[in-house]
Amino acid sequence: MRGGSVNCERRAAIAAAARKAAGWGAASGRAARLGAGLCAGLALAAGAAPALAQAQGPQAGPAAAARKAAAEPGARRVARILVEGNRRVSDATVKAYMTVQEGDSATDDDVNASLRRLIDTGLFEDVSIAWLADGLLVQVVEAPSINRVVFEGNDALDDDALRGVVRSTPRAPFSRAQADADARAITEIYRRAGRYGATVTPKIVKREGNRVDLVFEIDEGARTGVRAIEFVGNKAFSDRRLKGAIQTSESGILGWLFTSDVYDPDRLEFDKELLRRHYLDRGYADVAIRSATAELTPDREDFVITFVIDEGEVYTFGDVTVQSDLPGLDGESLRDALTMKPGETYSARQVDKTIEALTYRAGLAGYAFNAVRPVARKNPETRTVDVTFQIAEGPRVYVERLEIEGNTRTIDRVLRRQFRFAEGDAYNAQAIAEGRNNLRKLGYFSKVDVRTEQGSAPDRAVVKVSVEEQLTGSISFGVGFSSADGVLGDISISERNFLGRGQRVSARVNYTGDEQALTFSFEEPALLDRDLAVGFNLGYVQVDRTDTSSYQETNAGFRPYVEFPLSEDERLRLRYRLSSDEIRDVTTYASPAIVGDEGTRYTSSIGFDYLWDRRDDPIEPSNGFIYSFKQDFAGLGGDSFYSRSVARAKGWRPVMGEDSGVVASLELEAGALFSLGDDPRVTDRFFLGGDTFRGFENGGIGPRDVSRVDIYEDGGTGAFSRTRTRDDALGGNYYAVMRAELTFPLGLPDELGFYGGAFADMGTLFGLDRTRYAETGPGATNAGNTVVIDDGMSLRASIGVSLFVDSALGPLRFNFAYPLLAEDYDEKEYFRFTAGTRF
Repeated sequence: MRGGSVNCERRAAIAAAARKAAGWGAASGRAARLGAGLCAGLALAAGAAPALAQAQGPQAGPAAAARKAAAEPGARRVARILVEGNRRVSDATVKAYMTVQEGDSATDDDVNASLRRLIDTGLFEDVSIAWLADGLLVQVVEAPSINRVVFEGNDALDDDALRGVVRSTPRAPFSRAQADADARAITEIYRRAGRYGATVTPKIVKREGNRVDLVFEIDEGARTGVRAIEFVGNKAFSDRRLKGAIQTSESGILGWLFTSDVYDPDRLEFDKELLRRHYLDRGYADVAIRSATAELTPDREDFVITFVIDEGEVYTFGDVTVQSDLPGLDGESLRDALTMKPGETYSARQVDKTIEALTYRAGLAGYAFNAVRPVARKNPETRTVDVTFQIAEGPRVYVERLEIEGNTRTIDRVLRRQFRFAEGDAYNAQAIAEGRNNLRKLGYFSKVDVRTEQGSAPDRAVVKVSVEEQLTGSISFGVGFSSADGVLGDISISERNFLGRGQRVSARVNYTGDEQALTFSFEEPALLDRDLAVGFNLGYVQVDRTDTSSYQETNAGFRPYVEFPLSEDERLRLRYRLSSDEIRDVTTYASPAIVGDEGTRYTSSIGFDYLWDRRDDPIEPSNGFIYSFKQDFAGLGGDSFYSRSVARAKGWRPVMGEDSGVVASLELEAGALFSLGDDPRVTDRFFLGGDTFRGFENGGIGPRDVSRVDIYEDGGTGAFSRTRTRDDALGGNYYAVMRAELTFPLGLPDELGFYGGAFADMGTLFGLDRTRYAETGPGATNAGNTVVIDDGMSLRASIGVSLFVDSALGPLRFNFAYPLLAEDYDEKEYFRFTAGTRF
């Protein structure tokens, strides 16, 4: 019998088994071995009794065996166990797996239990057990050993990624059940990579010596992306706005090269929570995400994801109070920790920030085991939410251990530093929730689960973190077109979890009609597991400025930096720059202000970037502001000596209500360049135009050499040839600009992706260290004369409208501008069109 129960149906097999039993031979007929042997044993029970009495086992004497046999009808004494057919597996190992041992009295059920134990080991392809006159005969056919595990047909995932999910390994016994389970695991990892059509077939290739090669034949299938993301029930926010709030994204025109827009059911669940938080942070206290479904398209190549939303109404904060049960710490003394005021739009984010602030304040007062619980009371009639923060001393529970599993690639400390506590610290549910969210935001894992269990004592807690890794590298391309620069393109390769250490590495090649750039960057976001980022950028850029300033530029630089937070919304970056800047191929009749700058100059500078970010959404903000200040000091060696400052502030506000979709923004920007030695070169100065000052071309405003020069082709000794007017933008040392913009829906269906805008820009660019130059240049009859450059502070201004389109090619923008204030020599631009996509 193989894996079955004992039976007595085949008399011939019984007789054969009985004959073999007398001489410890094997019963013939594999399928009937165990049943035949058992029946033969029953037939010979009377004659075998003396032998059983003499074959006393080490574990039970005759009296014990007799008592067991009397207590269990059908029980027989097993004096010996004979093992046949084994080669690699020893007799002792086979016997050790059995529930029946030599010297035991066993029933048919006991023998069946041993049979199941041997089968479950996975060491054998076939197992049979037959009764002998004084024991059991165990016949096995050993499972072949795995010589090697081979993957065929895998291009999207390498062998190392697949080996990490299979449990069949070389030199282990081959198991068909395990091979099938491994095939399912490989299929699942392909699903995680967005290939839902992948199929995996395990096959074996027999080798000599009872060995096999286990081959997984893989058909990866087409990449299953997200063709469309649709929202039902959203009135306050456009589809475009909500798409920016979730992690899942739509596949671009060449999305098969990108890894972040594949369908992932776990990510979809997280997206539901992100949508809910998006609404809760903007006053929609009754919001409900009714469903999130994913349906395959008719061609079964992509998914269409649909979110059904019940927005509810916008609420504001009503009464906000603090109640404290902690001795010596009353609620009134903690009111300054509140981050919201009555009448402000309700925000779950502000509630969370207040919980953090109150927890911190109570901790400073000596109450490490405090519990802050917000109690919200919604008033539908007034659309207000009254919030009471109740503070009480919680149970004294400590974190005994932080256990992490599932991180097959990412090292433990990368996960541990996302939690603001260590083993031995006071247990804090808020800190655990923040750590879980931090892990999800990393983008390293497709699934994050954090749970708490009791530790070795009631006042000890074990925090268990379970994650599933996902792909973190990407290759992306960008293509586009600009009316000013022509065809645009770039390719970048990035890895945001380099070597599983959480480090970011990227390389990028950028091309436009006038500029070619190659950059490489590296960043360690948490040096020594602290919120301290260190990194560097390497860059090489070639720019053809012949059309705007009559020269070409080559720049190569190295920029290391250190960055750290000053508060939740503020960051500071300290940086150093070492670069070489070459001005070359200056045209024959270029401005003398540029001719004097020709050559190579080295710059060694230090600086800092300060950032204060209070936007409600980093991608498509509708409320809040961002402020930045950049400062550079050049002169730590090198040839350049200057101080350069740039300040920028931009704010957004919804107009006509939160749900109108109309957003107004105002931006102020200014910069100053001060010489600390020789005059700054043209490459150090500021330029405005194009996207930085709409209505004017790149470098279209500010100081410009428009002097006329008479040209004699033979060096001034022959006949007059022609007169040339220069048109070289020189930049300025100072600038200030204001940009106002209003974006609004056009009343068309959201799925069309059309919305409009109106803008107005106003500013000035001025300041040259010198405005008078001696004329130079071969063949110029006015050589030696003085060139005077206009360096006035005159204001420029422009107005215009924009059309924005979300298309399959990516975002399109059409700007129609009209300059209101301009100098005669300014270069105007009435239309600019840009298109691009990343995939």
